Amino acid sequence: MKKDFLALSDWSREELEQIFELTRELKEKQKRGEEHHLLKGKTLGMIFEKSSTRTRVSFEVGMFQLGGHALFLHSGTTQLGRGEPIKDTGRVMSRYVDGIMIRTFSQEGVEELARCSDIPVINGLTDKYHPCQIMADIFTVIEHKGAFKDLAYCWIGDGNNMANSWINAAAIFGFELRVATPEGYEPDADVVARAEKLGAKILYTHDPAEAARGAHVLNTDVWASMGQEEEQQEREKAFTGFQLNSDIVQVADPACIVLHCLPAHRGEEITDEVIEGPHSVVFDEAENRLHVQKAIMATLMS
Repeated sequence: MKKDFLALSDWSREELEQIFELTRELKEKQKRGEEHHLLKGKTLGMIFEKSSTRTRVSFEVGMFQLGGHALFLHSGTTQLGRGEPIKDTGRVMSRYVDGIMIRTFSQEGVEELARCSDIPVINGLTDKYHPCQIMADIFTVIEHKGAFKDLAYCWIGDGNNMANSWINAAAIFGFELRVATPEGYEPDADVVARAEKLGAKILYTHDPAEAARGAHVLNTDVWASMGQEEEQQEREKAFTGFQLNSDIVQVADPACIVLHCLPAHRGEEITDEVIEGPHSVVFDEAENRLHVQKAIMATLMS
């Protein structure tokens, strides 16, 4: 029976930890220059309704390194852009390729695509979740901290797809999470309620310093995500004081690390000083998108 990667909450802790183990193995093989063609002769169809740098490059390179091929499909140059139902696209692509990665707006659309496809579907990003990024983030924490479960994590900024995905991760893995958002920009209520039912250890606050105090991992994202550009000025006012800067780093654990999923608006949600500073592991985090996604694709498609 095929399995999809649409949200962390669809997977067990043991299954996700197996993906981390495979990630480590594949990354070591690549560093040693060893072939790891687990998907030789297979093809990934990549559907993009949102622009991308890291998602496209990491999936395309990852499929090549796994011995397969990635096919870039922009919605504007496919029949999706002319109104073809996504369920029809899924049924047709199931007869052409071995897996689908989609980067789009609607989580519901991704779920419909998965229901109508006979092949695995990977969520490359929606407005609700960004599960591949969270897996890369946690793997980066493992590399730099040796483990990830007994640490305190801090999210500062918008209650967006990244915040929702961190909440899912905290519920699954059981680590402590503090989420600091401006009033009116809290995470998705259904995501919060589900995490509470699972007994997640999460503090929700409107005070960034409270969230960051003693934290081992600091994390943020842009104030206005794709599709919210018209809200930029309004959000800049609302998010005043929610910047990941040196003052925030100073109240965190002295050995804390700083994450950002990129692209960063330096001077807004994070300062240049912090992203270039000694606590930043942002570019290791970006690299790990490649390794984690290879493990996800190999798990689903091999």
